[in-house]
Amino acid sequence: MKPGSAGKEAERKGTEVTEKTLFQKLKEYNKSMLPMHMPGHKRNLALSGTDGYLTALCADCDITEIAGFDNLAEPEEILLSLKKRAARLWHSEEAYPLVNGSTCGILAGIYATVPHGGSVIVARNCHKSVYNGLQLVNAKVTYLMPEQEKVTGIYGSITPEAVEEALKRVPDTKLVIVTSPTYEGIVSDVEGICKVAHTYGVPVLADSAHGAHLGFGSFPKSAVECGADIVVQSLHKTMSSLTQTAMLHRTGSLISGEEIQSAINMFQTSSPSYLLMASIEGCIGLLEERGEELFDGWQEALELFYSETKDLRHLSALGTDKVSELSFGVKELRTAMMSHDRSKLLIGTAGTNLTGAELMERLRTEYHIEPEMAAEQYVIAMTGMGDTKETLFRFAKALKEIDETCAEVPVKEVICPALPGVRMSIGEAMQAESEERRIKEAIGQVAAEHIWAYPPGIPVVVAGEEISEELAEYLLEKQRRGVDLHRRSGTCKGEFRIRVITGTSFCK
Repeated sequence: MKPGSAGKEAERKGTEVTEKTLFQKLKEYNKSMLPMHMPGHKRNLALSGTDGYLTALCADCDITEIAGFDNLAEPEEILLSLKKRAARLWHSEEAYPLVNGSTCGILAGIYATVPHGGSVIVARNCHKSVYNGLQLVNAKVTYLMPEQEKVTGIYGSITPEAVEEALKRVPDTKLVIVTSPTYEGIVSDVEGICKVAHTYGVPVLADSAHGAHLGFGSFPKSAVECGADIVVQSLHKTMSSLTQTAMLHRTGSLISGEEIQSAINMFQTSSPSYLLMASIEGCIGLLEERGEELFDGWQEALELFYSETKDLRHLSALGTDKVSELSFGVKELRTAMMSHDRSKLLIGTAGTNLTGAELMERLRTEYHIEPEMAAEQYVIAMTGMGDTKETLFRFAKALKEIDETCAEVPVKEVICPALPGVRMSIGEAMQAESEERRIKEAIGQVAAEHIWAYPPGIPVVVAGEEISEELAEYLLEKQRRGVDLHRRSGTCKGEFRIRVITGTSFCK
């Protein structure tokens, strides 16, 4: 179904589309009712101060659960209508609006499906929120390591064959978790993965935080359409909803809606922001009314960008047809992925005298362009519904000017360490007695905390894994190249240290 058709269909059938939007109801309510309830600002815009912050943030529409505005934890009226409209738009059986971000949906999805100590098959390139969920249920984890491209270190797709092999080895698996699309826009064969997993009676959770736009326009199929049992999407990352808004979708009969709602209610705030919910409804309404037009415009802007950057001499854009084999290792990356979401603009710097961090800094300081993130040898620039031909032309123009100043240097491959040995569950490792050591002194020990780069938030080290010499060198090299690494106590700056479990030693 094309975006825009869902609302018209609902109007013809007289279904759940309400006469007034949530935002309209909020505006009208403020005109007549005396609020003897939370929040404490009482919608009194005179409290805005010199910055006018309450006025600017529409605090006159900021309410709590009161009569006529439904309850997100037990929706029966306007918020139930919102759920049904979202399910119809994304083709899920049930949709659950989230105001605590995709993290809330990931935690709820794991908690609702995995019993304490249950077995889970997990793509190793999942976001740290997945690992937090696994810790909560003390899961026994079997990792799937996607292929990594040697120049950039970018993870490729997870294959159905890898999932089936793991299911044969771990027949008591309770859940399969994959990330699709990834931060870099790499899409896996979620449909094939679901067919395999469902043959074994195992549900699939797809972290599609970066894929709320998939399934619309000419973008790849969404994980919902591919049959994933739980799909979590961030509406704010690429769509028109406010930051912190997301959606969890449920399909199939392997997971009950009651269990999902119960788990969401555990992890989601009991005082959800009606402003955030109104932005979710507004985003859905926009897609119903103008989706096809907006996605066509987005696609045209992307085509302009790729056309403008196809002849870069040193830098390289992944989605272009003409790509320097040296500057992105694209030949290898394309064989390692099923497809790529072209809304993610990946700009490679390998084979040039710039690192990803240096390219990002030049874009920021010289051109006033703030990309999403920088890795050692590439930069990610995210696009969204709000981008236009003008914005993407400006970005392409900046890249072409920087490209003219680049020099060629030998390509240095990223040495990706082997998957670390898992010595105990994440939950056990997090609760064990631990001590802090220099990373070189931690070789042969078991990590008692995660180490991750943020963005994208994928742990390089997971609690319970053995720290090898190769892994220690990899972490130090990332630090030397300016990658922001984080641990439980904060950023890994200065001398690299890590907490390890006291008394463990496996190799030297």
